[in-house]
Amino acid sequence: MIEAGFWTAALLLGYVYLGYPALIWIWARLRPRPVFGRDWQPSVSVLVAAHNEGPRIAAKIENLLGLDYPTDRLEILIGSDGSTDDTVARAQAFESPTLRVFAFPECRGKPAVLNDLVRTARGEVLVMADVRQIFDETALRALVRPLADPAVGVVSGELVLSGPEAGTAVTQGIGVYWSYEKGIRRSESLVDSTVGVTGAIYAVRRALFRPLPEDTLLDDVLLPVWVTRQGYRVLFEPGALAFDRAAATSAEELTRKVRTIAGTFQLFVRERWLLHPRTNRLWLQALSHKGLRLLAPALLAIAALTSVALASRPFYATALGFQVLFYALALAGALAGPTRVRLLDVPFTFCLLNWATVLALVTLRRGHQGVTWRKAAA
Repeated sequence: MIEAGFWTAALLLGYVYLGYPALIWIWARLRPRPVFGRDWQPSVSVLVAAHNEGPRIAAKIENLLGLDYPTDRLEILIGSDGSTDDTVARAQAFESPTLRVFAFPECRGKPAVLNDLVRTARGEVLVMADVRQIFDETALRALVRPLADPAVGVVSGELVLSGPEAGTAVTQGIGVYWSYEKGIRRSESLVDSTVGVTGAIYAVRRALFRPLPEDTLLDDVLLPVWVTRQGYRVLFEPGALAFDRAAATSAEELTRKVRTIAGTFQLFVRERWLLHPRTNRLWLQALSHKGLRLLAPALLAIAALTSVALASRPFYATALGFQVLFYALALAGALAGPTRVRLLDVPFTFCLLNWATVLALVTLRRGHQGVTWRKAAA
């Protein structure tokens, strides 16, 4: 039984992090599904929910007003979610017929603001955006082009992370992880649909939008899976770029990932049809890309404990040695602080993300993961 536990954990971990990415990559190359996109200019409503974003809201609005898209086909809706600073005043200072600003007095969270903005939006296509990220000038054209295909319901843009050249272990490690993650999404998109999109830049047909439960933690996963259940595709469009900076510290990245992973736990608890092959055509993608990753901390613990129990045998002693070395490198990365050693980037980030999974489960079970705004950094 102990030996079976080791091999079960090891094989599942290997499949989650290596096997599935390889499988979906090969599938995408052998059986890509075409997209019949064209240069299309539907009416677009860009929706931005903001809470106490006074220092950044002007730059965001300037960025959106400067996009290469016909102004008579574009509207920008800013929803202030109970801001107590000068977010509303700074937004209202812009005199543009393209812009509308809504000052909601109570802080309710992003889903409630999006629901209210959608009710007043006029566009055929809704584009969801956050304040922090800046769009490339041509991002909107690239984002809506695949929606010319009537089989496509949601399109995700590509988030490009930047950081100092001599970044910390977490900065560089997250960069590696994000490149890996985008590769999986690109392959899933070629096969059929990607599971989840980039919350900083994605588009959805207004006709397919359903009001979000106000305690939803991840609108950028829940909306896309609802759309796929209606029979539409969810695509990743690498030509639609948004720019952000990578987390500067491990604490900042941990805060972000705990919220994101808590949202994934919430998704599977509420949308249980995702794990049934008969009701979810993307069952393999949902299970492999999202579901099994939630089990990774438990699988890592099983692999370690069974290796200890079997350490009297040479193979398992070697396996234990590799695990000890890997975790030692991760610990060294944590202790290195702002000093970066390239060898430590991936072990440290891998362990940070799995620790975030543990914390996400704990905070969600205790009811401590709220939907209202909690910034990781200014």
